[in-house]
Amino acid sequence: MKYAFAAIVALVALVAVSGFAAADRLPNETPENQIFTIDTVIDVTGAVDDKTTMSWVIASPGSIPTGILGARQVIADVTFRDSILTNGGKLAENKNFAFDSQNKGLGLYNIEAEKVLTYASTEGAHLVGEEEYTLSVAGNWAEADDNIRCVFSTLHGSGLPAFCNIVSAKSSLVNINSAQVSTKGQIRAVAKTAETPAELNYRIAVTPDANSGSGFAEGTVTTTFAGAIMEARDIGAEGDEDWDETAAENSWKDHTEVTGGIKAFQKALAYQSGFYL
Repeated sequence: MKYAFAAIVALVALVAVSGFAAADRLPNETPENQIFTIDTVIDVTGAVDDKTTMSWVIASPGSIPTGILGARQVIADVTFRDSILTNGGKLAENKNFAFDSQNKGLGLYNIEAEKVLTYASTEGAHLVGEEEYTLSVAGNWAEADDNIRCVFSTLHGSGLPAFCNIVSAKSSLVNINSAQVSTKGQIRAVAKTAETPAELNYRIAVTPDANSGSGFAEGTVTTTFAGAIMEARDIGAEGDEDWDETAAENSWKDHTEVTGGIKAFQKALAYQSGFYL
């Protein structure tokens, strides 16, 4: 191998606030909840087409709105998709997907997915793949007393502001001839109280296939992490009601692409948005 590319990168995006200036609050669970898992094990020499997708929308209080959110209403929109396609070669894959629509606290998630695969080309075959997580949460104003347990957290009569936030993590594998790939993603989009933040975590690592003997993974790997945040403020000390006026905006994007002989490639995104008391 005449060339080599090594990339080890970590990105952490954290939306942390105080005084209720900005943050997500999550919808709560419905009376009927769903829990399911999908486990995939593949060990094959030949063509493979493997896909997993999920779309989930939940709102509270009340039903999913068709227009403007009602007072105190919050809506979360979650999407997940993962795909692997080969036209031959040797593929070994172990993939686990788990969904649980119940309220989640810190350290617990509604969606968790993990994948490990090893691929080696034969007769000119190659692998392509893509994985994406998106978490979008928006909410109208709400009474603070109805959402926060801590009696010292806010002045009597103040409210939690409106907001509209979206964050995504995406990775792509293109023309992979040899590689070992591992990924893990987590999303929390439902919680009992506003004390529990929205959260999205994602990481990917690409390393050489130990059986290839070359010491390099071969192909193209890209990642794109992005977020767009809009936040209002609560009722001010003098009674100024600006809960529906934009008080903060920020957007961010991180994109990485590597091609060639890859010795090491790692990317990680850790995102939270909530009321930090």
